Amino acid sequence: MREKTATAVQTKNQGVEALKDITYGSVGGIISKLFEYPFDTVKVRLQSQPDHLPLRYAGPLDCFRQSIQQDGFRSLYRGVSAPLVGAAAENACLFWAYRLAKDVLQSTVLPTDAGEALPLPALVTAGAISGALTSMVLTPIELVKCRMQVPLQSSLDPNLGPRSGLAARSLSPFAVIAEVYRREGIPGFWRGQMGTLLRETGGGAAWFGSYETLSLYFKKRLKDPENDSLPIWQQMISGAVAGMSYNFIFFPADTIKSKIQTGELSNVTPTFLNVGKELYKAHGLKGLYRGCGITVARSAPSSALIFTIYEGLRSHFG
Repeated sequence: MREKTATAVQTKNQGVEALKDITYGSVGGIISKLFEYPFDTVKVRLQSQPDHLPLRYAGPLDCFRQSIQQDGFRSLYRGVSAPLVGAAAENACLFWAYRLAKDVLQSTVLPTDAGEALPLPALVTAGAISGALTSMVLTPIELVKCRMQVPLQSSLDPNLGPRSGLAARSLSPFAVIAEVYRREGIPGFWRGQMGTLLRETGGGAAWFGSYETLSLYFKKRLKDPENDSLPIWQQMISGAVAGMSYNFIFFPADTIKSKIQTGELSNVTPTFLNVGKELYKAHGLKGLYRGCGITVARSAPSSALIFTIYEGLRSHFG
């Protein structure tokens, strides 16, 4: 009887912790997305330029300038509704899956004493597991976002056909969803899944791994070892470095994913390997990192916000 009661209490506590991860992760994701979205729009537009035509944008600043001249500053927030949902879902899933992966590792693979922290390699592994699980949720959301961010251009992708039915100025998430379903069915929403999987698995390991590494570094230098709560500026530095690590290391996977999802391809079968080869052949390594600078720059404050908000809510509300 006591064992059943203990199990029920443990299950309830796990459910409460999961709800906290989902809620706090969602809040952090939404606030950070509102800050970073114009930069993300520029990144996607730079990534999605056709390889068989002269580049439309000379760089991030030129893309900002052209976008604002043609459609105003509001155009940089085109399609923001889907990413807000996506940011909430992504960060909720990341933090929830991270905690779940740590619990599984702690209870099965690397049993430790109560209250004892997992070693850093285990935390990196938990981050990779978290990213892999999150990729399944994120791919459909990012597909809708990318289709809304990129201005209408003639698509030569033989599997998509011209996107003649979608006017760039009147796109809504529901219009994009309906169009994807009409042309490709349910599987079409996971177009570019391989790129998202690679980016999120490696990125999750880098994101949580970098944050945990710096947090441990700062905690070892605390004047009061019994109080392991870091000052906000140290949390923000840890989060900023985590964001830059996540975005830089696996950026080529994100570029290939964006090309596949927006349909800005020449006559190749849109597989991850084919698109990667085509992009590298056309522009070399530089083409795989197109838009990387602005992405890494905006990811520092964005990721710092996410971790600081998440840790702050956990510290305040438990």
